[in-house]
This record gives sequence, structure tokens and C-alpha cells, in this order.
Amino acid sequence: MGENTTPLDVRDADRVRTLTLARPEALNAFDEALYDALTIALHEASDDPTVAVVLLTGQGRAFSTGTDLAEMAERITNPDFVPGEHGFLGLIDALSGFDKPLVLAINGLGLGIGTTVIGFADLVFKSEDARLKCPFTSLGVAPEAASSYLLPRLVGRQNAAWVLLSSEWISAAEAHEMGLVWRLCAPDDLLRVATEHATRLARLPISSLRAVKRTMVEPLARQIAEARERENQCFADLMGGPANSEALAAFAEGRPADFTGLPDGA
Repeated sequence: MGENTTPLDVRDADRVRTLTLARPEALNAFDEALYDALTIALHEASDDPTVAVVLLTGQGRAFSTGTDLAEMAERITNPDFVPGEHGFLGLIDALSGFDKPLVLAINGLGLGIGTTVIGFADLVFKSEDARLKCPFTSLGVAPEAASSYLLPRLVGRQNAAWVLLSSEWISAAEAHEMGLVWRLCAPDDLLRVATEHATRLARLPISSLRAVKRTMVEPLARQIAEARERENQCFADLMGGPANSEALAAFAEGRPADFTGLPDGA
């Protein structure tokens, strides 16, 4: 996929820092550079006394289509692959530890981390034409970003089971009905509405905003850490295995994956 030397756009206004994923040519898929850029930006926003709220959105027709599968395949096959400084796990650390309100404006397609990031958000606005998907089973891997713990808390066991097990698209209406997102907006109104709400929060004292967030998320810290550890172990066990290899080969060849001929248990 094409390279973008500035994978993240950062803008400040009225104590709101808007972070815009800026790889539209790659549907804002996360390569190592974007993982690092967003991780650093979250740390900087947390430390900046002039920032009260962070708003995260994407350029183009996607919010984020998750991990860059071309780079994932290279990571598996190229022994000389050089990972980023922070990578996926560093980003999840930053999201989990982010101590100010995090508002999402989901402008388009959201796959993988483009959906599971919702578990770490405080308010989620979504375009009426945006769709979400957790494609883990279709990629032959496991959940990520503590989604196996956070999604059931958000939407209930059975809704979360369908989202995580099925690898099927979730419409905007379905996401709103199950409580995965807070508000639906017309596409042209999304950023304005999300920014208005973020700005209203940002007028309040940062110390109080931090205190509210801490009291809400600190009781979950141990369970989030344990869920991440379970998921990471499952992901490591499955990555590069028969199902994952078939999924990546199918992606590279532009065909549907066929898992029916895999060894028993794969």
C-alpha cells in the first residue's frame, strides 16, 4: 500500500485536540508508522495542559480498516521486518491509560481496531452510512484490545458474541441499537456534532474530567489487563497458523478464504 509521510493530522481548537487518521489511500489501515504516530499523539495530549479532550476520526471513506494486512503478511514472511517503536500493543497501552475524555467520530468503515477502539472511548458518534466489523475469525486469529472483555460490557454477551464470532458487518442502526455507539449522525453532520460535544466537555475543568474518567475506568484495569494477556496469547498461537495463512493468501490473491480443508482444530 502507498506510503504517507504524515499518517496522522493533529489540530487544536477550544481545548479539543482532533486527531485524524490520514492514510485514506489505504482506508486508514494501521501500519507500524500509524500505530506509532497515534500512540505518541495520545501521550502528548495526555501531558499537554492545554488539551482537555481528544477527538479521533478518519479521512476519506473509512474510519480505519484495522491492521494493514499487506504489512501483516510481510511481518510473518520477512525475517528482516523492522517493527515500529510502539506498534499495536503500545497503542493499546496508550488507549487504556489515556486519562482524558476520548471522543470518536466514526466517519466510515471500521474494522478490527477501527471497531475495538470503541471499548476505550468515552463517547462515540457514528455516521449513518458507516459500518463496523471485527474480522478476527475470518482472518484465523483471535480478538484484540481487550474486546473480549469490553464489548460484552458495552453491548451484552450475545451481541458481543455475534460481533466477535461472526466476522460480519454491523450496520450503523445495529450498532446504535445494541449500544456500541452513542449517537448516529448524517454524514455531513458527524464531525460538527462530535466536535460540539467535545467542545462542551472541554469547557469544564480538566482536573474534574480526569477524576471522572479515573473513577470510571480504574476498577476495570485488572480485568482489561487479564483480557489482553489472554487475547495476546491466543493471537500469537494463531498468527501464521493454517487458518491465518489461508486468510492472508486469499487476501493477496483476491479470492474468498476457504477454511474447510484445514487440519482438524485449525
